[in-house]
Amino acid sequence: MLKAENIQYQIGKKQILKDINAVFYPGRVAVILGPNGSGKSSFLKIACGETNDFTGTVFYDNSNSKNLKKDQLAKSRAVMSQQTELNFPLLVSEVVMMGRYPHFAFNPGHRDIAVCEEIMDRMDLQAFKDRNYLTLSGGEKQRVQFARVLAQIWETPASGSRYLFLDEPIASLDIHYQHQFLQTTKMLAAENIVVIAVLHDINLAMHYADDIIFMKEGGIVKKGAPADIITADLIQEVFNIPVKIVGYDGADKPVVVYHYPS
Repeated sequence: MLKAENIQYQIGKKQILKDINAVFYPGRVAVILGPNGSGKSSFLKIACGETNDFTGTVFYDNSNSKNLKKDQLAKSRAVMSQQTELNFPLLVSEVVMMGRYPHFAFNPGHRDIAVCEEIMDRMDLQAFKDRNYLTLSGGEKQRVQFARVLAQIWETPASGSRYLFLDEPIASLDIHYQHQFLQTTKMLAAENIVVIAVLHDINLAMHYADDIIFMKEGGIVKKGAPADIITADLIQEVFNIPVKIVGYDGADKPVVVYHYPS
C-alpha cells in the first residue's frame, strides 16, 4: 500500500500541490487525470521518491519514503517517465537488462537473464533484442523502456509490496500497443503490485483503471472507482470542455464523446 498524507509542494512562491491525500492499494490500477499544469507529474515524482523537497508524508506500506534507502527502494519500485533519454548504442537486450542492475553486483546471473527473456517475450521484443536501441522508432523505444522497468520489479520481494509508477507512458504508442501496454499493466497489478499512472486519454482510463483521481490546479477534485465518480459535469469541470458519456453496441464500458465548440 502507498499512502500520501497532507502533501504540499511549491517551487519558489508558486504552490504546485496542496492538501493531497490519497491511498493506493496493491492489485489495483490507479490513474491520475487532469489538464496540463494540474500537478499530476509533480505528485508522481513525490510519490515515487524522486524528490524529498515537499511537506507531508508518503508511506510505502508502513515506512516513511524519506527514510528508505535508494538501493533498497530500487528493488521494489520502478518508474517510467515521459521521456527516457539514452544516447548510447546499446542492444535492446542490454537496455532491458538495465532494469536488473539493482539485483546484482557485477554480472547478471542466470535468473536475471531468464527474467529479461521472459519480459521480452511478453512485450513482443524478441525480434528486436539484438538491434541497436538508437535505430528504433519512438514507439519501439517506449516498449523497450517498459520492458526495462518491468525487469526491475518482476519478482515478488521477500516482504512488502511492489510499486510501478508510469508518467504518460503510452503517448508515443499506436493503438494496438497502447492496449497491450495497459493490459500488461492490469495483469501486473493483479499480482499484488501498486500501479499509479498518469494518462491523458479519459476513455483508456475508464477502460483500464480501478481507481481514478481527477486533479486540477494542484488539488484533487474527485477520486474513486470510474463508475462511481465519472460524470459529464465532472469532466467539464476539470477539463473545461462539454462532453457526453454514451454506450455502444458490444461494449461493457461507457465512452466519453467530446463536443468541441464550432
